[in-house]
Amino acid sequence: MVGLCSSERISRVFQSSRELPFNDASKIVLISDCHRGDGSWADNFARNQHLYFAALKHYYRENYTYIELGDGDELWENRNLSDIIAMHGDAFWLLSEFYKENRLHLLFGNHDIVKRDTEFVRANLARYFDDREKKYVPLLPGIDISEGLILRHTDRNYRIFLMHGHQADFLNDSLWRLTRFSTRYIWRILELIGVNAPTSPAKNHKRKDRVEKKLVQWTNRNQEMLIAGHTHRPVFPEPNEPRYFNDGSCVHPRCITAIEIAGGEIMLVKWSVIIKGDGALSVGRDILAGPRKLGDYFDLPDRA
Repeated sequence: MVGLCSSERISRVFQSSRELPFNDASKIVLISDCHRGDGSWADNFARNQHLYFAALKHYYRENYTYIELGDGDELWENRNLSDIIAMHGDAFWLLSEFYKENRLHLLFGNHDIVKRDTEFVRANLARYFDDREKKYVPLLPGIDISEGLILRHTDRNYRIFLMHGHQADFLNDSLWRLTRFSTRYIWRILELIGVNAPTSPAKNHKRKDRVEKKLVQWTNRNQEMLIAGHTHRPVFPEPNEPRYFNDGSCVHPRCITAIEIAGGEIMLVKWSVIIKGDGALSVGRDILAGPRKLGDYFDLPDRA
């Protein structure tokens, strides 16, 4: 893909993305940038794993379709997906329950870009070794992990483009192998003492701004709604603003964020530990922005 500008890269993903039909009765949750790790000191997901599992249980129980917008697993710092599955087996078990009911869709990001290889997916996600049963059991057999996905409203023909967002970031797209090398062998160690990796938009505000600017430009130029991750910064625009949304991440300090689409509405939510009146701790869900009717973004006169 070297030689393509970010706009061309995004357009190419858009044009190759399959469509997933939905309507006002559908319930969809969008989550990205979990960066599930191996449980070591470098596993940024570990501190929020219980929040994630509680949120996942809620969405499973409430019959949501779970769509992961890339960087679900940290495969730059870690070589073996099997170590990650073993560490976070409860989360993968619940993901497999979504999958059994055709309610799971996974996209790859830059940190788990190896999932674009169907052989890698077949070898690592089709099954896993269950220590309790002492045998291999199915995990996500036959799953198709893609680069983009388009939600198409069957009644109103609204179209929502989903992707990770690294396609607007040259270092993390075209030069991902070089960036992975520096992350795995240099910055993974330096981050332990508080040095931020300059290649990571999540920890570099100038890079974050540049990536978001390119994503906004694409939405304006193509008059599409885009929901992405990658920057770890939640974005929820007003209807008269560019239709670029970001679901945030699962590695915020003390919370995880997500975008929900349900009942013909869209909202940004966070899951965090809350303290009840009696001092007990529990996991709670708060609305950060919205809900807004999807029609508010699509039915404006200048977008008719």
